[in-house]
Amino acid sequence: MTRLGLIAGNGKFPFLVLEAARAQGYEVVVAAIKEEADRDFESHGAASVHWLSLGELSKLIDTFKAEGVTRAVMAGQVKHKQIFSGIRPDWRLAKLLLSLGTRNTDSLLGAVAKVLADEGIVLENSTALLEPLLAKAGVLTKRAPGAEERKNIEYGRGVARRLAEYDIGQTVVIAEAACVAVEAMEGTDATIERAGELMRSLYVESKDAESKDGEAKHGESNAPGEASTLSRALTVVKVAKPGQDMRFDVPVIGVKTMKTMARAGATCLAVDAGRCLLLDGEAVARAADDAGIAVCADSP
Repeated sequence: MTRLGLIAGNGKFPFLVLEAARAQGYEVVVAAIKEEADRDFESHGAASVHWLSLGELSKLIDTFKAEGVTRAVMAGQVKHKQIFSGIRPDWRLAKLLLSLGTRNTDSLLGAVAKVLADEGIVLENSTALLEPLLAKAGVLTKRAPGAEERKNIEYGRGVARRLAEYDIGQTVVIAEAACVAVEAMEGTDATIERAGELMRSLYVESKDAESKDGEAKHGESNAPGEASTLSRALTVVKVAKPGQDMRFDVPVIGVKTMKTMARAGATCLAVDAGRCLLLDGEAVARAADDAGIAVCADSP
């Protein structure tokens, strides 16, 4: 039976890859990242599970070679800030880091992929086993984006694509064609949460200002309080990078993202068709419908 290596980060993505690979007849050897991955791969039918620290590149290579793995996939998030934080790189990873001109995600993971290839381990597209979960073009929920949300999407796509060119992030949050938050190392959900907090803070500041203004004018009438000159309805736009390498850092949306959007006051999500994975696609659509969120996928 053919063996497939799975380098597993956090979330449900690695388990979906594991189940799909087993269904296609693979024995799956899991290299689970201690700082990120969940701890029940054995119960999902992995042939073997090896726990490695994020900095142990040599151990990863030795493990796969000992297990007879020549093909592997990366699946699951590894937070960008985790990659550049307090990990202790082994000699191989330290040498690789010193060789990088820029330390963004693409350059780092691309270099890791090359090291693996040099050792006879080919890193393949993480979506190869999950094609049905890639977002299909069109409206994916009961409600389609409204006119204002469409304006936000058009503006947000332009901003997000420029950010993605520099591998800064892939998500922006927009309100009335104004950029409220952009993703950097913190990840999509944290970016959405930050946008929601910012809009709530604007609302509080606006109410405080109205209260002071009312006192100063000795009770003169004021217009009802609003968050600011911006609508509080947020639109989230998540794009693939130009020339997205489908071996790693593929855009992923799950039910958790829908819940985060609902808490933040976001009413619309736009992704790239064929370039974004919808984990549990039907559950994502149901969660969005329950929250009144419109989800659409447009051709990149």
